[in-house]
Amino acid sequence: MPVPTGVHLHDAQQQLFDAAERVLLRDGPNALTSRAVTDEAGCAKGVLHRHFPDFDAFLTDLVLDRAAQLETKVGALRAATGTNTVATNLTGALNILFGPVPLAIIPLITFRDELRTRLRQARPGGGMAILAEATTAISTYLADERAQGRITPHADIDTLTLSLVGGGHLLFTNRTPDAPTEQALDKFVSSVIADAVRPQRA
Repeated sequence: MPVPTGVHLHDAQQQLFDAAERVLLRDGPNALTSRAVTDEAGCAKGVLHRHFPDFDAFLTDLVLDRAAQLETKVGALRAATGTNTVATNLTGALNILFGPVPLAIIPLITFRDELRTRLRQARPGGGMAILAEATTAISTYLADERAQGRITPHADIDTLTLSLVGGGHLLFTNRTPDAPTEQALDKFVSSVIADAVRPQRA
């Protein structure tokens, strides 16, 4: 089917990002090319290059855009401090942090050296932007709960965070279509934080 050459995209950058996300989720990171993105968006290939100097620049902005969206979504985790149980809040956060889009973006970053380089230039320490958002969100939440007294004063926040983010990533990456179940995820979170969480008062 011929690709349109004169299609005007309203908010072209966001439409290209959305098209790239659909390709990534449907076909995986190896299928994500500039041609695949513009075909998916229904526009000429030149549209992408009018907005971005090259494809890695496009991918860098795509990842940063999705990381910013993720940051907004997990903002609810910090707002949940002191409510529900710590395990319940963390379980909900991991479901967001390792949803389909973040999980698709992580291997994209892993296998594109130039993308990692540009992400580090765009945000220091952000070569793995999605995992960086996950780490910051979990660490901040745990520190807030420690200040509230629901986490023991001497709990090692850094170690807990790495265990939750690293283990959570593996748990979601290795899932079958029906896993991890809420029970499996809750068991994982509860075991990681067991020694750090103070018993809830009735």
